Amino acid sequence: MHRRGFLAAGLATILSGSRALAQMKMDGMSDMDSMPGMGGHAGHDMGAMSNGPAALPEGEALRELPMLANEAGQPGLFKARLTAAPATARFAADQDTPILAYNGMSPGPLIEAHEGDRVEIAFANRIEGEQSTIHWHGMPVPADQDGNPMDPVAAGAERAYAFELPEGSAGSYWYHPHPHGKTAEQVYRGLAGAFVVKAKADPVPAAYGDTVLMFTDLRLAADGSMPDNTMIDQMNGRVGDHVLVNGQKNPRLAVAMGSKRRLRLYNATNARFLRLAFDGAAMTIIGTDGGLLEKPVAAEEIMLSPAERIELVVAFDRPGAATLTTLDYDRGWMGAGRPADAGLTLLTVDVSQTPGEAMPPLPERLRPIAPLGRPAVSRRLVFTETMAMNATGMEMGFLINGKAFDMERVDIVARAGETELWEIVNQADMDHPFHVHGTQFQVIEHERDGKVSKPPYLAWKDTVNVARGETVRLLLRQERPGPRMYHCHILEHEQLGMMGIVDVQA
Repeated sequence: MHRRGFLAAGLATILSGSRALAQMKMDGMSDMDSMPGMGGHAGHDMGAMSNGPAALPEGEALRELPMLANEAGQPGLFKARLTAAPATARFAADQDTPILAYNGMSPGPLIEAHEGDRVEIAFANRIEGEQSTIHWHGMPVPADQDGNPMDPVAAGAERAYAFELPEGSAGSYWYHPHPHGKTAEQVYRGLAGAFVVKAKADPVPAAYGDTVLMFTDLRLAADGSMPDNTMIDQMNGRVGDHVLVNGQKNPRLAVAMGSKRRLRLYNATNARFLRLAFDGAAMTIIGTDGGLLEKPVAAEEIMLSPAERIELVVAFDRPGAATLTTLDYDRGWMGAGRPADAGLTLLTVDVSQTPGEAMPPLPERLRPIAPLGRPAVSRRLVFTETMAMNATGMEMGFLINGKAFDMERVDIVARAGETELWEIVNQADMDHPFHVHGTQFQVIEHERDGKVSKPPYLAWKDTVNVARGETVRLLLRQERPGPRMYHCHILEHEQLGMMGIVDVQA
């Protein structure tokens, strides 16, 4: 039974349980409207105290993410340290918020390296009582450097991550923790950072700049603390009260009229879907998760599900304020309190009356992308959700092919270098963004309500949204042997079972 039918029946149907399903305590469920996160209206607080979410300052100058310093002192090597530890941040006036941070900051420092570089990162876990890892999301790293849940770093311990960045790997990646059972909490408390791999020969004019915009969302209680997840959060994934850009609410950026800016947009939220438009400026898509497209594509709006990235060139040809705003998107919300996703202003760009220097044109061709060939193997992954009642509470599960994640179970055995067709079928009640570790894939087809469509362009992706009732078909090839994860990137759903292991054999 799907979750919608379950709740519509008034939590009256008893379903069979599973040890892998998450146990959600039902104390006080008779007064659901008074529970944090269970009642209220769209756009109201999703778990903070009853007097509503704290106000955050807006309109400050956009700050670029601080760079992680390269300690190597020699070409071709990037060497640095990252420490995950408790810290404090001041989001609201006169309130300190306890967070988790990389090197004392959230988002974490921006890492920039180049194709062909060797990367060596010494990681220290200073989170008391919790394991952690660094997962290099989307990056072509060996399995034993991937930071997956099977390779935890104990509290107080350290480990070294080391890998090479191969030719052709330029793209907009990111890093975040991936410990079993704690990923969602560590990310929403602040652990996420951008990792940009630069091309040796970049076709995008340097005059456009290169600015990372990292979207996170934040929920604050009246005392400035971050409330724990509610049951609604477990069902839908945690959605905060504020969307931040590089840790700021609706910052401002000043540009000259006629300028073009290269922007890398990251959805680093646990579960928020971002359908975006730029009012007063023209957008051109030039890249996705795994780097540049073959050629630029004009766009009126873009969609970023959790963990997706996109590269844009935005032309600011009209004086005045150009705003990056959110549009409504129904991803299948469960229960009360659906957030008001439409009409949020995330970034304001102040375009001057005075024209700037003439901008060079964007090339008509960016790079070649070779289509993956005919698949040797086909696989089918089906997403479902379950809910059950027992004497002490409600159990929820998010399953792939009827199974919840088991760290001791290999779900798929693949062969390195072999192209596969994966068919991702979403029979659940909400959208699920699908992520595969260790490689980039090519989406070749969407099917919904009997209608089949092709993507508007060929691209390298590591995360793709699979809408409820939709089937997405993709081609992928793992080049490096070892265990890899695949999972929903709504992080609460990953923790409640929607994850599996593919063992890539040489």
